[in-house]
Amino acid sequence: MLGISLSSWRRQGRRLGIAVLFIVVGTGLWEFQERQHKDAYTWMGVPTWEAFHPTTMHRVLRNDGYLVGWSDVRVNPLWVSYQVEAVEDSSIGPRPNFQADWRTLWLVGTDSYAGSGYDRGLMAPNYAIAAVHGRSAQVDTFLMSNITPQQPELNRQLWQRLEEVVMDHFAPRFDRLQVITGPVFPERFMDNVFNRVGLAEVPEAFYKIIVAPHSEAPLALAFIMPQDVRGNEPLDDYLVTIDEIESRTGLNFFPELTTEVESVLEGELRLQGWALEDVSKRQGRF
Repeated sequence: MLGISLSSWRRQGRRLGIAVLFIVVGTGLWEFQERQHKDAYTWMGVPTWEAFHPTTMHRVLRNDGYLVGWSDVRVNPLWVSYQVEAVEDSSIGPRPNFQADWRTLWLVGTDSYAGSGYDRGLMAPNYAIAAVHGRSAQVDTFLMSNITPQQPELNRQLWQRLEEVVMDHFAPRFDRLQVITGPVFPERFMDNVFNRVGLAEVPEAFYKIIVAPHSEAPLALAFIMPQDVRGNEPLDDYLVTIDEIESRTGLNFFPELTTEVESVLEGELRLQGWALEDVSKRQGRF
């Protein structure tokens, strides 16, 4: 029995060692590529954690058109970062098929959400990424590392309306926009640890941060939308500060901002310049 026990421990140790090596190598590859790609997908630094903790630790995965902060603990993207601009030609290619991402420690299959009642919610949106960054980037939005469980009323209505407003209303007002989006989980990890679709932990809400990065006075809007919406609520019902999102996620957004700019951009709710009231109640296209 002792031999069997020792053999089992050795196998578990090898698996753990392989997992750690996988994470270290993945992190190293990102560090190698960071200087080349971060300016195209981020503004004022890649999001990181406020304090080191297993639930906020993540690896950065680079895709065409966007970056993902992937958590092997929550089996979710903690954040997705991308940039968009106004486009004249709104036509995009056919909807791609979902595909597993070999870079995740726990492989999430394309059928993992079947029968769960949850949609496969894309964090980097199909239309915006395709229209701005092209077909290859559109295909990458259907990687399962860009997916998180969303209730249908949120995914297909309220969340989709916000994604449409970003491209149809906000993007034409500014030269470019920086968007960071992702899930919000309950404060206590153990309260939600078994609330999962397959391996993926189910979030309680989702956030989206939109920044118009003017050099002197950047503007920002931020939202947190819970899972239990009806779908027809006004968008401005869910406005929050970036500070609130940081508090609820444990993440640090735009770490390269000066203290003076950060206090205003992240700590204050300022609607000037966005004309959100014009589109807050606008219905979705679909």
